[in-house]
Amino acid sequence: MSQEKNMTFAELGLPAEILAGIRTAGFQQCTPIQAQTLPIALKGKDIAGQAQTGTGKTAAFLIAMFNHLLTHPVPRQNTSSPRALIVAPTRELAVQIHADAEILGSSTGLRMAVVYGGADYDKQREILQAGVDVLIGTPGRLIDYFKQHVYTLNHAQVLVLDEADRMFDLGFIKDIRYLLRRLPPPDKRLNLMFSATLGHRVLELAYEHMNNPETVQIEPDKKTVDLVTQIVYFPSNKEKGPLLVGLLRSMAAKRTMVFVNTKRAAEEIARLLEFNDLPAEAINGDVPQNKRLRLLKAFQEGTLPVLVATDVASRGLHVPDVSHVINYDLPQEAADYVHRIGRTARAGTSGDSISFACETYAFSLPEIEAYIGHRIPTGAVESSLLEGVKTPPWQPRKYPPAGGRPPRRGGGTGGGGGGGSGRGKRPAGGQRGRSR
Repeated sequence: MSQEKNMTFAELGLPAEILAGIRTAGFQQCTPIQAQTLPIALKGKDIAGQAQTGTGKTAAFLIAMFNHLLTHPVPRQNTSSPRALIVAPTRELAVQIHADAEILGSSTGLRMAVVYGGADYDKQREILQAGVDVLIGTPGRLIDYFKQHVYTLNHAQVLVLDEADRMFDLGFIKDIRYLLRRLPPPDKRLNLMFSATLGHRVLELAYEHMNNPETVQIEPDKKTVDLVTQIVYFPSNKEKGPLLVGLLRSMAAKRTMVFVNTKRAAEEIARLLEFNDLPAEAINGDVPQNKRLRLLKAFQEGTLPVLVATDVASRGLHVPDVSHVINYDLPQEAADYVHRIGRTARAGTSGDSISFACETYAFSLPEIEAYIGHRIPTGAVESSLLEGVKTPPWQPRKYPPAGGRPPRRGGGTGGGGGGGSGRGKRPAGGQRGRSR
């Protein structure tokens, strides 16, 4: 294990073009997932790896992919067939992988492109028609162009599936199988699959469409959690909004992610923060792609200090130096708690996580604590944190087009996570502490 911790990229016998990209990225030593998977993948063996974002898995599969393409050169005869296919479940993750690939592959001469929904359709199509070596994308857009014969998969040498468990969660598994069945046979390509969890569904997919992959499991959950300073508050639903404002004012945090469980809550919390002179924006599945990328860029650059997000942003985003993660709504799945707080404490750094166990979502806390293996320290809801918070005037929501059902009015910025789905909802009776 100590050898893995001290392994450098220079020891791996990588081509000079890849080492140049690694230097450009500023990498020297391998992370645990890189140290355990690269020696295997560089020999041409398939990998089914368990690793979260922030552990270096993107660099691991990109380096393995570039090495395979450079050491197995083919003449550029068919420009319509990419040599490598990388499939990601979300647009943000696809864009991030492409950005990392551009850096790590900057000296390889390989042509790379990313395709995803919500962006310029014709422009992406033109890039594909011009020919690419590495194609990165989300399932829907990849299949769209494939069915139009913009590209083929006949000569693919590498397949990468990132966040495989998320593919199942988002209902993409049929699309994934559609693509996999149109690739060359598993033993004719290098297959790399990474997932935050290696459950039965993911492993079944791996063994069905890969060539006897070696399973590599890093225990990232505990590693990530141990690096995060955690605290949980027990506010009433009405106190949640003022407490969030008070904490953000007292922390003077420069880059904070606030997680909520619903799109409506994201919009309302962003309004509350803006109304109290705390610049914030909401990101969720309904935000147009161009605006979403603009917000993420502003957040990454530090010009947007607070990003309010649903779980669409809880995985697959590499935002450096996130100082605080606030679970305004506790997630209803324990694993999502770890994914959320994994936005901070990345690449071995430390970070802070604050959670609100309110009347609506407090029932999730015991399961979360059982999952991470310890109790989360409790913070007191001081009255001073709740003072001086302005409530924005109520605004009617925009109704959907004719035929849609308008939402019910109700639920303020401090009320029950902004109108949660109610799945598994249990009354907590305004609890202030633990009763276990």
